[in-house]
Amino acid sequence: MKTNTHFAFFDEGSKKEIRRAIMKAVAIPGYQVPFASREMPIARGWGTGGLQITLSIIGKSDVLKVIDQGADESVNAVSIKKLVHETTGVELTEQTAEASIIQSRHRIPEVPLTKDQIIVLQVPMPEPLRKVEAREYMTKRMHSEDDYSGVWLMLFEQIMKYGKTATSADHPVYVNDRYVMAPSPIPRFDNGKMHQTDALILLGAGREKKIYAVPPYTNVESLAFEDYPFTVESFEGQQCLLCGSTDVFLDELIDKESGKTIYQCNDTSYCMDQLNKKEEAEVQTSYA
Repeated sequence: MKTNTHFAFFDEGSKKEIRRAIMKAVAIPGYQVPFASREMPIARGWGTGGLQITLSIIGKSDVLKVIDQGADESVNAVSIKKLVHETTGVELTEQTAEASIIQSRHRIPEVPLTKDQIIVLQVPMPEPLRKVEAREYMTKRMHSEDDYSGVWLMLFEQIMKYGKTATSADHPVYVNDRYVMAPSPIPRFDNGKMHQTDALILLGAGREKKIYAVPPYTNVESLAFEDYPFTVESFEGQQCLLCGSTDVFLDELIDKESGKTIYQCNDTSYCMDQLNKKEEAEVQTSYA
């Protein structure tokens, strides 16, 4: 039973206001657009920004997929799917290729996205300058003046201390040769998926009241020095224990019985799809 008289929870005025902020964000790639973040039936910090975007753009014909750190079955993903489904009745899926809207926390799916898809990323801290400047009015000025020396200094200090940049996730990116942007806490492995992607990427921070975007076919470059180029997580020589994939982001796990380190696809739906394809191929081979 639906818990709200409005389609997709919000009244039409609220959805229009959020959509206007989205349109401005798309028009100025990487720019953080302030918006009136609404009260939600989930706590701030649990994806309210992404959820508000999803509820404002979703239609009756859409197909929704929600993932949390690569998993479709986590508490966060299941709760968000339940709220959206109960207030819209839209179809849900775990298959990336079938979804028209994908809401995600901390990952971009392994399956390449298409021009008919929108991915909505949940963002806890949208301001890439916050670690070097606490004052909001100063970060706004720094963005307007294209002054990102503080971010470069932060990366330089990491190299001096660790011999490499130490941003395990949320590594800052340069969007459309203009704005430095926080890509949300996706692993470095996923940064490259934002560059010249076919899909529209929308990012929402409910607690910080910001919406920003990466339109399709936009240049997105991870910040790096010429003599210390940007690198992603390496899984060289490793493969998924279940499906055997080697060119995806893997989770490092400890086998309870043997105590040995094992690896498994972080994107669970991708892993199951590859496993099913592998089993089908084996069946066809056995009949051949």
